Amino acid sequence: MQVNTDLMAEMGLSVTEAARRAQIIGATIGVIADLGYRKATFAKIKERAGLSSTRMISYHFTNKAGLMQAVLSTVVETKNEFLAARTGGALDPADRPGYLRAHIETSIAFLRAYPECVRVLTELSANSDDAEGWSMTKVLVDDMRVHGLARQLKQGQAEGAFGAFTPEVMAMSIAQAIDGVAAAYAADPALDLEKYEREVADAFVKATAP
Repeated sequence: MQVNTDLMAEMGLSVTEAARRAQIIGATIGVIADLGYRKATFAKIKERAGLSSTRMISYHFTNKAGLMQAVLSTVVETKNEFLAARTGGALDPADRPGYLRAHIETSIAFLRAYPECVRVLTELSANSDDAEGWSMTKVLVDDMRVHGLARQLKQGQAEGAFGAFTPEVMAMSIAQAIDGVAAAYAADPALDLEKYEREVADAFVKATAP
């Protein structure tokens, strides 16, 4: 995966440093997506990135935890930018049903646009017990998949935009529906994702209506 060096603009890095970090993060995403989290060793990442030594990884990220933090941050920011691009940056967070629809449709469209990122999120979540990994991984992945959406749903209920339901249960149901589409798409890449985007979003917008 080609990582946008603009994602590191606020870190005060030189152009060369930003490019090298992006190269390593992109290689790490590729290795995790292809081989799985447990096989994503510094040696494999070095090979994928075309580095002369694993010390270059340690220099930029210190350890595995630092690297995984950067990988997760990059994947999350990539998805956020994807949402902004699809909505033209004009999505109003106060439009709760519109935000819900955008969340679902974007999450499903993201499966096709960034399949490596989707696999990496799955692998990071499944291996969050790694003692050498980043301790906040599961917290942030769960927040992105469920808890952040649950907060949006709860706020929408308070504003009268949504009906009566348990926000955490509804958010988990939405996350599992998206996971189901991901599994179906992995089994059949010819799946009509646009149809799934529309119909899954329609179903949950209707289910949450007042």
